[in-house]
Amino acid sequence: MNSSSNSNMITRRGMIRRAMWVGGGLVMADHWLQAAPATPATAVPAKAPAGKAKSVIQIWLWGGACHIDTFDPKPAAGRDYCGPFDKPLATNVDGIRINELMPSLAKQADKYSLIRSMTHGNNGHETAAYIVQTGHQPDRLVYPSMGAIVSLFKGVDHGYSGMIPPYIVLTSLQGRFSEAGFLGLRYKPFATGGDPGQKRFAVEGIVAEGISDERQVSRRDLLHGIDSLGRSMPGDPRFQQSDTCEKKAYEMILGDAAKLYDLATEKQEVRDRYGMNTFGQSCLMARRLVEKGVPYVTINYNGWDTHKQHFEAMRRKLPDLDAGLGSLLEDLAQQGLLDSTIVWCCGEFGRTPKVQWESPWNGGRGHYGNVFSALVAGGGFKGGQVLGSSDATGSEVAERPVHPAELLGTMCSLLGIDPDQPMPNPGGLEVTVMPPVENGAGRLKELI
Repeated sequence: MNSSSNSNMITRRGMIRRAMWVGGGLVMADHWLQAAPATPATAVPAKAPAGKAKSVIQIWLWGGACHIDTFDPKPAAGRDYCGPFDKPLATNVDGIRINELMPSLAKQADKYSLIRSMTHGNNGHETAAYIVQTGHQPDRLVYPSMGAIVSLFKGVDHGYSGMIPPYIVLTSLQGRFSEAGFLGLRYKPFATGGDPGQKRFAVEGIVAEGISDERQVSRRDLLHGIDSLGRSMPGDPRFQQSDTCEKKAYEMILGDAAKLYDLATEKQEVRDRYGMNTFGQSCLMARRLVEKGVPYVTINYNGWDTHKQHFEAMRRKLPDLDAGLGSLLEDLAQQGLLDSTIVWCCGEFGRTPKVQWESPWNGGRGHYGNVFSALVAGGGFKGGQVLGSSDATGSEVAERPVHPAELLGTMCSLLGIDPDQPMPNPGGLEVTVMPPVENGAGRLKELI
């Protein structure tokens, strides 16, 4: 057999294997298990000192949730500001009140703290999302998100092991910016796809819609049956690498990873408590992931960009947020995981305090980066606290402005990541994990 013929046969074999992998849901394994090692330009930093927090669950209110209608109610401002939400709930912490549609969270205010003075002043989705999730203002570099930073310092190069990638997104990427930034593909999140609220959570690369485990086994056997070239060249390193990847991939599809994503193993009463919807089941899935030691999980909860008929949307979304987030905090606390798991919940900005009643908005709210709120819990954050405040109408910061870099820098510290250390980058530039302190990257000492 000449080299040209051999090369063609290998190519055909690769094509067959690729087709089988796509059909059998093995794309994730091909992407993650063969991730290229870090290059000298992005060499992994030395091991960071241990922090109290081991994992992070980020609940991203994609589109920008209104601070006044969630964690910073303003009933005294009148209908043009608070709309119909004029009866905020007292919580189990004296002096803290939240929206009337969140009774579960009202019973657990001792577990979390509220930051009511988040600010960056930007009203554009893409730029605001970038600032809140990276801590950096836009410049010549695209900085990594908090998830990618945790993946860099707490991922496979620092002792994390297992078949589940260290940075998971439930269920779809935002598309607002590259979450990995200049760190590159190695630190991109794995987006599960699918819908955990469905009967079977069809996770990309692990669970294929409509394909049973028995059929996956049959596909594997068929693959091996037609692999005559591989059997004739058992020592070829290219085939050995491919076979190793295939073995690990099937371990994910038929082994512990598939069981981890199978929410049917949870009691139905537990699933009902979280809410049998995409967000509620994503919160349950996030709990299962951190139980297995996954360092960073993002839940992209969309639908908060409420320019029109805002209050109708809030009556649908706030109960779901309350059930999912409330159950997550409750379960993490009961299982002893809240002490080591940071939970943070916010969007890229708030919404305009004054309601746009006129047509075509019909009670809508626009983008608003001057002031918004965030909820933080666990991993070393105190509970039962309120940091900062907005003015009487929720229009401006009244006390203790908090910039995103301060929040993210504090999270880094709790994770044992020095926010002031140099960040590896392809250009070899002198950049740090978070901006220098003089640029607003202080630490939220009041909450830790």
